[in-house]
Amino acid sequence: MRFISRWLPCLVLVGLCMPLATQAQTLPAPDSAQFCVMVQKILAGTELEGTSTLFTDMPAYRASKPSPDPLMIYQVVTYAGQRPIMVSCKVKTAAHLRATYGETAAGEQLFCPEVTRLVQIQAVAELQAYDPAAAAKAAAFVVDENEPFITGQSYLSEFELSYVADDGAVHFNSPGLFQNYDHWITWFLPDRFQGQSYCHIASVDYMKALATGEMQPGTIITTVDDAPVTPGG
Repeated sequence: MRFISRWLPCLVLVGLCMPLATQAQTLPAPDSAQFCVMVQKILAGTELEGTSTLFTDMPAYRASKPSPDPLMIYQVVTYAGQRPIMVSCKVKTAAHLRATYGETAAGEQLFCPEVTRLVQIQAVAELQAYDPAAAAKAAAFVVDENEPFITGQSYLSEFELSYVADDGAVHFNSPGLFQNYDHWITWFLPDRFQGQSYCHIASVDYMKALATGEMQPGTIITTVDDAPVTPGG
């Protein structure tokens, strides 16, 4: 299965487009370690199967560093009460996978907002089955084109997962980190900092909750030691 970033005809009912390779795909549950395994495949355009560790404490996630061989992936989920509202993934870049496994091992490098758009598509499709009005609200959400950070400190800084912009629309942030493995500076970096790709991704549950009015925009995300990374935490 190869993920590509060409956008095909839209879901007519909701006015959203979806990539060819994800038309029949649904993202795994946010509390499944397979979520970030899927994110790795999407972002790097790869069929490689990584092993994902799902952390239940934020300090362990902050300290983790993915590796290409074996392909180790790291994940943590942020909760609002019992609801998983965001998944944070640490995966490898397409370039690092190609350097490790050969040129055909990975494709085009994608970035965090493209995964958030897939979350939006899934949220809209699920809402359409029982609440068309909420589905229409979710379809109007705007996914911002966040540029990835280059430092872990910036990636781990506090941010708004969603907010109401001056245009009146609900916007979503998808902060990430990206280290371009093909850049000459890579040769001067310790191995554990090379070719890293990190994302914070809103969950389907969170988008649906905003669309139905169960939650309001403006959720502040933090990665401090006692961040709520278990249900009710």
